Amino acid sequence: MDGVRRMGRLGRTGAGTAKLRTLSILLSLLVPAHPTRSPDCGGILTPSGLSYLAEVSKAHAEAVLRQDLMAPTAPDLILSSPKSSRNQITSVKVAELSLSLIPDAGLRLSIDVDLGVTPAPSTTKVMRLSILADFHVEMNPEGNLELVTSACKPTVEEMQSTEETESKSSSSDADKEINVDKICLEVSKLLLSPNERLMSLTAPFPVTPSCQVQYVPLAAPMFSEQGITISLQTTFQVAGMAIPLPISPVPFSMPEPVSSSPSHLTLAFSEHFYTSLFFALEIAGAFNMTIPSPLTTTTMAQKITQMGSLFQEEQPVVLQAVFRSSPRVVLEEGKAALKLFLTVHIGTGAPAFQSFLSVNVDMSAGLVLSVASTKMMISAAVTEDVELSLAASDVGPVPADLLEELFLPPIREAVPAQMNGVLSEGVFLPHISSFTYTDVNIVIHKDYVLVPCNLELQAVAGEQSTVG
Repeated sequence: MDGVRRMGRLGRTGAGTAKLRTLSILLSLLVPAHPTRSPDCGGILTPSGLSYLAEVSKAHAEAVLRQDLMAPTAPDLILSSPKSSRNQITSVKVAELSLSLIPDAGLRLSIDVDLGVTPAPSTTKVMRLSILADFHVEMNPEGNLELVTSACKPTVEEMQSTEETESKSSSSDADKEINVDKICLEVSKLLLSPNERLMSLTAPFPVTPSCQVQYVPLAAPMFSEQGITISLQTTFQVAGMAIPLPISPVPFSMPEPVSSSPSHLTLAFSEHFYTSLFFALEIAGAFNMTIPSPLTTTTMAQKITQMGSLFQEEQPVVLQAVFRSSPRVVLEEGKAALKLFLTVHIGTGAPAFQSFLSVNVDMSAGLVLSVASTKMMISAAVTEDVELSLAASDVGPVPADLLEELFLPPIREAVPAQMNGVLSEGVFLPHISSFTYTDVNIVIHKDYVLVPCNLELQAVAGEQSTVG
C-alpha cells in the first residue's frame, strides 16, 4: 500500500514518497485539536453488572482473607482479655458478598465471613465477621481510576461453640473487642486487584502495527440508582506520536442509563468516535492502496487515442488511491455509512510510478458492526452511490461515462476489500483485563451506537478470580 496520502496528485514519479508521507503526518498536527477535553464514548455498568462482579469476587476475597487471617504471625482478630490465650483462626469462608450503589457517592461492600476460631485446644467457635465498607472512585495523578475506602465498619458475632456452657449472649459485646485496624487493612487489600484491573482500562491497544488507540477517563464515574456511568475520550497514536483529532461538530454526552436493562454493561460510541478512528488510520497511511487492474496502455489507447503517443510499448496500468479528504462516518437509525473521498491516480509503474490521469472518487460504504470478545469488528460494503469525475489528465478530456467504464469496476471491488483487510483484526473496545463481553447486541441510533452486553470473567490458570 505505497503511495502518498492527502498530498494531491502523485506527480510524475514515486520518488520522495516516504518523505511526503512523513510530511503528511506532520501536517496533520495542524488540524485543530480539541479545545477542551470532551468524551466520545463511555459505558454504563448496571446494578445487574455490579451483582455479577460481586459474585465472581467471592473466591478472591476468601483467598485474601484466608491467607492473612490464618497466618501464624497474623495479629489477633478478636482481641482477648489479658487472661485469655490467643484466638487462632483455623478456617475462613465467605458466606455472602454484595455490592450496592450509593447514589452520588460510590459503592458499598457488604461481606459476611464465617471464621473458625480456636481460643483453646479443646474449644472451637464459629464467629460471623460482618464488614460494611464504603468506596468511592478517584482519578490518581497518572490519570487512572482508583477505588478508595471512605468508611469501614466491622462487627463480629459468635454463631456456635463446642462449649455448651457458653451462650451466644456472652459475645453480645464482641464488636467492642474486634481488631478494627486489622479488618480494615484487609478491606484495603481486597482493593489491590480491582485497582490493578482498572489500570488496564487506560492501556494503549494496537489497531495496526503503526496505530494505537487509548481510552482516557475524563473524570471519576457518576453513581446513580441506575448504575455507574463513565465518560471516556479516545486518543490515537501514529508511529508513537499522539495525533490531534478533528473537533466534533456535535458534543457527545452519555445516554441516560436504563434501570430496567438486563445487561451487565452498556457501551456507547459517538459518531465522532468512528470518524476519528478512520481519520487516524488515514493518517497512518493504512488506506493508501494500489488497485489491481486488467488494463494496459494499449487497451486504454483503444478508448483514449492520445494514449498511443505517450506510450510506444504496451505497459500494465496501475491505479493508486489516496484520500483527498478525510473519511467520515454517518450514523442513522439502524444503519452506519462510511463516506470516502478519494483521488485515484492512473499510471504505469515501470521503472517508477508515472501518473497520466487522476480521477476523483466519492463513494459510500455501508458499515457492518459486530463484537468478538473485547473487539469491535467493522466491515465495509460499497453501495451504488459512487461518483467519478476527472481531476487531471495528460491525455486530454475523458468523458465521465468512459471513466466509469474503465475504472469503476476495479475501484468498487478493491477499495472495500483492502479497507476490510486493514480492519480485519478489529478494534479493541474499552475493557478491563480478565473480562470479556458476551450476549452482545448492537443498536445503531442517529449520532451514536449502543452496545448492551454481559461480562464474563476469563479463568486464568494459577490465578484466583478477581474483580476487574
